[in-house]
This record gives sequence, C-alpha cells and structure tokens, in this order.
Amino acid sequence: MIEIRHLYKAFDNHMVLRNLNMKINEGAVYGFVGPNGAGKTTTMRIIAGLLKADSGQILIDGEDIDARHKELIGYMPDFFGVYDRLRVKEYMAFFASIYGLDKEETEKKIRQLLELVRLTEKKEAYVDSLSRGMKQRLCLARCMIHDPKLLILDEPASGLDPRARYEFKEIIRQLRKEGRTIMISSHILSDLSEMCTNICIIDEGRCVMEGSVDEIEYHMIAASPLVIRTAGRQEDAIRLIRQNEMVETLSYNENEIQAVFKGEREDEVMLLHELMAADIPVYSFGRDRSSLETLFMQITDREVKEHAHESGL
Repeated sequence: MIEIRHLYKAFDNHMVLRNLNMKINEGAVYGFVGPNGAGKTTTMRIIAGLLKADSGQILIDGEDIDARHKELIGYMPDFFGVYDRLRVKEYMAFFASIYGLDKEETEKKIRQLLELVRLTEKKEAYVDSLSRGMKQRLCLARCMIHDPKLLILDEPASGLDPRARYEFKEIIRQLRKEGRTIMISSHILSDLSEMCTNICIIDEGRCVMEGSVDEIEYHMIAASPLVIRTAGRQEDAIRLIRQNEMVETLSYNENEIQAVFKGEREDEVMLLHELMAADIPVYSFGRDRSSLETLFMQITDREVKEHAHESGL
C-alpha cells in the first residue's frame, strides 16, 4: 500500500533521513521503532503531507503521493493540542466538518468511534477534563472520522500509565482484526512486538532491519550467544562444539557452555544433532533470549559505531 524509496530529509545541515526505504502492505500493523531522534516523526509527517522531503519517492497504491491522497490518511501526532471548552462530541463534530461529512453521517461516525475507543459515556464531557489516556483514545477516534485507508500513529502510548497503555493496545488489536492498515511508532520495542505484524527498526535516519515480528525477533535473538547445558560429559561437548565452523568464540562454566554462533536455524539444528549423535546428554539448547530491548540497543549501538567509522569519526 505504502512504499518509500530513497527518502532524504535534512534540517539546516543536520541529515535526519538517509536513503530511507520501507514498504507497508495493506492490512499490516507496521511498527516503526527507533531511538529518540532516529527520524520516526519526520518520516510520518512526510507521509502525512505535513513536511516535504528533500528527495526520494513515496507511493500509495502505486501512485506518487500528493494532496489528492491526504483523505486516505489519518494522522495522530505525538501531542494532543489545545481544545479548551469543547465537549467530546463537539471535538469530533469539528473534525467531521473539515472532511465535509453531513449531520447524519457525523452523528453515526461519532457514535461508532466513541464506542470503539470506549468513550461513549464521555461524549458530553469537556475535552480538557479527560485523563491523558482518554485524550489519546479520543485523538485516535478523531483521526478515523473520515474512514482513512492508512492510520499513522506517532508514539500513541507515550506517557500513559500501565492501564491506559493496555487499553490502547486492546484498541489497536481490534483495529488489526478489522484489517486496518496502521503505521505506529514507538521507542519501546516490546510495545510494538505485542501489537504489530511487521516492524522496521530505524536508526540515524536509515532502516537497519525490517520484517515480520517473528523474523525481527529471530534475527535479534540470533545476535545473542548459543547456550548449551548438559547433564555430564561437558568436556566432550566443548570439544565437539569447538570443531564447528560456525562457532566464533566459546566460553563455559560448570553450569553451561556459551558460544558466539554465526549460523542460522538449520546450523543450530545440525549442531544439536551432532551432540545427540555423540550421546552427550543435552538438556537445554538455544539462544540466550535476552530482552528485546537489550538486543535492540545492541543493534542500534552497532549501527551508530559503523556509521561513525564510515564517516571517519
């Protein structure tokens, strides 16, 4: 549905986006994750038509995106704005009027969307009386008032307490079941892995990893050591593991063996088969499943160091 090709954007002399390439398929919930300052908000604002890229191309359904496509996009910024003395229903009606909805359609949409975001009982309340979590849900409802094909949500769970975060995730899951196409950003990888079908990791304005949630989790975990535990014959296991060409380094203690292993899943299976064929009693075999946040930090830190090396810094 959305394809980004070779996108560049700089502010003054600071390059924010560097040859960014991404693809969001129809019906995907696309997580856009990266450290603060990685270029997430800039990318989203360019897609939404609020910023102009310096160069590159954005396609929606195979066509260059322009003003005609703005009604296909619902954009939720990372701030709510000021709407003093507006009731919830008036707030929604205001945005409905921007898109030219008639009275009957407006009332129907407001009723449906407030029910979706669980704010039906708050329709007569003043917007500034709502909690932060309620305001975020209201902002989500507002950006769907014109029934867009693509929702762009910039850090929607930022600053929410645990209950509000859970409620917001439940709404995203419901939208996913309905087949909505959603692009959602965060600097918290674990939040996105629970909601999304696909993830792009952005750092220094470049996509450093993109794929399905399972693929991202596997590739990130594959960067961590292979941990092997045996019920005896540890020395024989160490000797056999050292002979494997995929093993780069090896360390061990009385409880386990850790190997930096550059192979893929098939190579792991072969190593396990060799251990079992040698009658070594393996009772635990797998990658060290460190938290996704730790692995994410390792990947982005590596990208920063590599970029600095390329730049001669």
